[in-house]
Amino acid sequence: MKIGPKYKIARRLKTPIFEKTQTQKFSLRQDRKSSRSKFFKPKTDYGLQMDEKQKARMFYCVGEKQFSKYVREALAKKTGSPASNLLRSLEQRLDNVIWRAGLLPTHLAARQAVAHGHFLVNGKKTYVPSFSVKEGDKITIREGSKNSKLWSNLENGREVQEPDWMSWDNNKKELTIKDGSFTETADLMFDLGQVIEFYQR
Repeated sequence: MKIGPKYKIARRLKTPIFEKTQTQKFSLRQDRKSSRSKFFKPKTDYGLQMDEKQKARMFYCVGEKQFSKYVREALAKKTGSPASNLLRSLEQRLDNVIWRAGLLPTHLAARQAVAHGHFLVNGKKTYVPSFSVKEGDKITIREGSKNSKLWSNLENGREVQEPDWMSWDNNKKELTIKDGSFTETADLMFDLGQVIEFYQR
């Protein structure tokens, strides 16, 4: 997925949606800009909902077509709220799981590593970043990729703690999906309820 200039997109959305924009320098610049933009015309409900959709897309690095498919599937399900169903579909993507576990520093890095065949799911090589993991799945680094410099952070200790619904075995270099809840809301910078409303207009 081609995203474009990350700083420009993050400034337009007024949210540090990319890892490289989650810095004090970016926050200070946004604060200064906000103080000067008080005379700007406020956005309509449609504009606000559009921004929330773009934030979610950019956060998970998902294209428009695939994101729309996730929303349609979330709306079609008879159980759970559409927003919860959408979150589940996005969180259970293989590239997101790799990033959540701290194996790679960004969504895009995780997406590229999966596309290059560095990971096995239940012993089978998987090249599809959107592959949907489920409870009980075991994700390992391919034997031929274990000496790659990509994993230097694993030797020095990961900077993040994986969510409760997964566990990482550093000796085996194995990630296990413990349950299928996929609930992760603490760091979401967007409102999926607004996203659903955008598609229901």
